[in-house]
Amino acid sequence: MSNEKTTELPLWVQDRDTVIAHDQDVEWREGTRPDYSYTNQFLHQESKFQHPEGSLEAIAQNLVRTFEMEASNKSNPQQWLSIVTDKFKMSSNGGQQYTAQDVAEQGTYNLFIGESAEYSSKAETFESSFQLFHNAFQNGFLWELTEVVSGPPNVTFKWRHWGTFNGSYKDYAPTGETIEIVGVSIARVTDDLKIESLEHYFDNNTFLQKLTAGGCPFHSANQNNQ
Repeated sequence: MSNEKTTELPLWVQDRDTVIAHDQDVEWREGTRPDYSYTNQFLHQESKFQHPEGSLEAIAQNLVRTFEMEASNKSNPQQWLSIVTDKFKMSSNGGQQYTAQDVAEQGTYNLFIGESAEYSSKAETFESSFQLFHNAFQNGFLWELTEVVSGPPNVTFKWRHWGTFNGSYKDYAPTGETIEIVGVSIARVTDDLKIESLEHYFDNNTFLQKLTAGGCPFHSANQNNQ
């Protein structure tokens, strides 16, 4: 697999911008192709790993980035190239398994994070959850694969998710620091490298605590006006 050229690989394990360019009849949520050109510059600057083109690491990273792009931007999961739509299941930390339709309706943030003191998936919609984190990480909430532990059909890999906290999170002031989550995922894939299931394992408590560590600007402003 590592000796194959990228152009000979399935579309969904090529660069996500290449996938986006092949968008015939795609039902985009915003009515147009997503544009990653702004966040890509920070991804290229801040990534710690440059996986060789055609390597298992690069293929797995492209596949997951394509899935995230499709889950975030394609409203019809039947058009997601990265998964076997009718079989797909996703879970976090051994919890409930969700279908592709669940992901399309509720959004990955809601299904990843769930309920906590700092975030309530029940209180957020697909749109509001993405806006919330877009506001907090205005240069992008970036993702990269750091290591592949085992290959197909059960691809186990380590990853990091990070961003500069330079915008407000709810009523909490930005701190300007880089906030990072690290985790491990297992992707069961078909012979043609489509995802049948995804299991994610990570600790989001520290991540959410850092987002609420900057204090509440609105609360402080109200106190100053009293």
